[in-house]
Amino acid sequence: MRNYSLYLIFIFAAMSTSCQKNTDNKSIEKVEFDVHAHIIKMGDQDAKVFHLKNGNGMEVELLSYGGILSKIIVPDKEENFENILLTYNSPEDFLFDTYFFNATAGRYANRIAKGKFELDGQVYQLATNNGENHLHGGKQGFNKKFWDAEILELDDAVGVKMSYTSLDGEEGYPGNLTTNLTFVLHSDNKLAITMTAETDKPTVVNLTHHGYFNLSGMRENILNHELTIYADYYTPVDAGLIPTGEIVSVQNTPFDFTSPHKVGERIAETGMGYDHNYVIKREHDGELAKMAELVHHDSGRKMTLFSNMPGVQFYSGNFLDGKQVTDGISYTKNYGLCLEPQFFPDSPNRPNFPSPRLEPGQVYEHRIVYEFDIIK
Repeated sequence: MRNYSLYLIFIFAAMSTSCQKNTDNKSIEKVEFDVHAHIIKMGDQDAKVFHLKNGNGMEVELLSYGGILSKIIVPDKEENFENILLTYNSPEDFLFDTYFFNATAGRYANRIAKGKFELDGQVYQLATNNGENHLHGGKQGFNKKFWDAEILELDDAVGVKMSYTSLDGEEGYPGNLTTNLTFVLHSDNKLAITMTAETDKPTVVNLTHHGYFNLSGMRENILNHELTIYADYYTPVDAGLIPTGEIVSVQNTPFDFTSPHKVGERIAETGMGYDHNYVIKREHDGELAKMAELVHHDSGRKMTLFSNMPGVQFYSGNFLDGKQVTDGISYTKNYGLCLEPQFFPDSPNRPNFPSPRLEPGQVYEHRIVYEFDIIK
């Protein structure tokens, strides 16, 4: 793409004719995609807002500020299209976000105890922005950065590519880190995110998408959502939500989602709610795996999450305080939930956890796929 002018529109056809015959004599429908972008002012800087749409009517809104997915619009069982992400009244409002709504979290998503870790004998002190701990990249993490962004030209999908270089020492991290994000919307209502990073000095990297989902279309909170997490173990936390280092079975605990349970069914037994890492794999093999399924039966919406990371953080929106009101709806406690694929929290300080270390010459790659379906 050579020209990204204001409101530029591109139409992609997945097939060259509106209806062809394949070798099995089955009809192939033409699938059209639409993607366009416009510029907004965020503070004293420009940001791009991208709109992606497939032939089924699924829509995605993206911001070059923060690598933010500001909206995902999908149908319910009655073919009503609604946004299923907590969001703001306008894209410009994300500049003042304090909840990490739908942002790219990095350089290190989740918490690092006391903001410290040691690498090759050197202790690094990171910014502390969650009490005494480091959270989601620090005071000015990737969620607060303006990313270079452009539309991707694809044959059978629409996408956006973003890039940002985090300089050596930013928020206390070692190494210049070159990071790329791609967001791709497919014809079968799959949204794929790929995050890659390269460094010129040994460092740690843990990027994720911090989406707050509510499959009801904001008609109710998430306590009646039915959740399955494909993990037999989780990592318990202390009062500061830092893992204790243990890896514990979920069996016979309120953390067991190996079979479907409503989010609110046992949430009172957890204390303040869910904000825990689930162990999908003990080792990081880089292979894509099904992590979780989320279902809202009244709307019929279903979301399936895949990732190649070893863990996923389940957060039940415990710190939502009702101060944010969007489209007349107050986002109170438990109004959205997050399923954040990741390396385990505080991994740089836990040698028994899969390592988030990245060396020069290596490529960090995190793949996430959200698959949206309807159940009757």
